[in-house]
Amino acid sequence: MPKTKKAKQDKATKKQKSNKQAAQPEASGPDPSDEKGVDFARAWVEFPDPADDEQVFRCDLTWLTSRWTCIFGSGCQGIQAGRADDGCCTLGAHFSDEDDEKRVAGHVARLTPELWQFHDVGTETGWVGVDEDGERQTRRWEGSCIFQNRPGFPAGAGCSLHILALREGKEPLETKPDVCWQLPVRRTYDWIDRPDDTRVLQVTIGEYDRRGWGPGGHDLHWWCTSATSAHGAGDPVYVSYRPELIELMGKEGYDRLVELCEERLSSLLPMAPHPADPPLPAPSKKG
Repeated sequence: MPKTKKAKQDKATKKQKSNKQAAQPEASGPDPSDEKGVDFARAWVEFPDPADDEQVFRCDLTWLTSRWTCIFGSGCQGIQAGRADDGCCTLGAHFSDEDDEKRVAGHVARLTPELWQFHDVGTETGWVGVDEDGERQTRRWEGSCIFQNRPGFPAGAGCSLHILALREGKEPLETKPDVCWQLPVRRTYDWIDRPDDTRVLQVTIGEYDRRGWGPGGHDLHWWCTSATSAHGAGDPVYVSYRPELIELMGKEGYDRLVELCEERLSSLLPMAPHPADPPLPAPSKKG
C-alpha cells in the first residue's frame, strides 16, 4: 500500500503539520550527553522510481545504512525530562488524515483490557483528543499517549496497538497511526521542475532528526537518531525497517534502494558514515 504515487503538491507541508506535537514539549531542554547533532556530511542517492516514471526517490544513504535501532525500554531517555518510560509517546500522535484515524479506529475496536491498560478510560470517555489548533490526535492520559501501557502492565510496556499487531502476527505499521510507525524515517515530497519543462515528484526518504519535529524539536529532552547509545544494531536501518520502507516506497523502489545500500556498504571506505554509528573496524594488516 505505498502512498507515494500521485501525491498532492502540498503533501509535505501537511505531513509536517501532522507532526506538530513537538511544538509544545514540556522539557527542560536537550540533553546532549550522547548526541552528535544534526549537521554533518551525508551521502545521498537519487534514482527513478521503477514503478512510476513520473517519480524519483532521493534517499539518505548515511541514515539508511546506519546501525540505529529503537531502544525503547532499554536505555531510551525519552523526549521529555523525567519521563524516560514514555519514549517518544509523551505527546500523543497526530493523525495524518481522516483515513489514518479511521484505520486506527478499526484496530482500537479489537483491543481488550488484557492488551490495553487504559481500555476502560478509552472506551468510556474516548481516545481521541485535539491540540491547541484543533488538530486531532491520540488522547494524552496521565502524561502520555492513552495507548501506552506503563511499565509493569502484564501484557507489556509500550504501545498497546503495537502489542496487538504482534499478537495477531501483523506488522505494527498496520495498526498504529502513520506518524508512529514511520518514525524515525521521514518521507517528504517536492515537485521538481526540470530545465526541459518536464516535472517529477521527488520523494525524499531520510532521517527523522530533531528538525523533522519542527522548531520545537530542538527543545526535546533527548532524541535517538543522533545518539550513540541507539546506534548499536546488528542490521542497518534499510534492513531492520524493511516493512516500513516497502510501505513508503513500494516493493520495486525498495529493492532498488537495497542494491544501492549494499553497494555503499561493500565499498572499502564508505563516504560520510553516520557520526553516531560505532567506528568501523580497522582494516586487517597482511604479511
